[in-house]
Amino acid sequence: MYYYGYKLHAICGLSGVIHSFDLTKASVHDIHYLKDVKVDYSNCTVIGDKGYISVQVQLDLFETANIRLEVPCRCNLKEWKPVFLAFAKARKRIETLFSQLCDQFMIIRNYAKDTDGLFARIIGKISALTILQYINYKNEKPIGRVKYALF
Repeated sequence: MYYYGYKLHAICGLSGVIHSFDLTKASVHDIHYLKDVKVDYSNCTVIGDKGYISVQVQLDLFETANIRLEVPCRCNLKEWKPVFLAFAKARKRIETLFSQLCDQFMIIRNYAKDTDGLFARIIGKISALTILQYINYKNEKPIGRVKYALF
């Protein structure tokens, strides 16, 4: 029996909707995903977690695609310093989104038999999350909450 280790890298807007994503092997460092980001996006601010902390990478993104990479630290880290409130809220929304994918959609537990099945199941779960976000949006429900996920 084989086990696949993978990482999900995603770009989502401030509303919590995933715009693009990529699956990589678990051994690939997070910074390598930013090469794809600078090709697809420009003139924006990207908020990442501590895996993206690198002055060299931040400078490269800014010089090549005018992307400002912000990495707001959680308040329990030693390097913590006050953060622009909008960035802190955006980080919280992104963490909530990934928590929903893990808890409600059980994206970590996946019984695919090959990589094609793995990709199909991941895409299905992200699509289901996006559809539920849209239904909540149309029904004027809070954006950060996804209700009634039946699988």
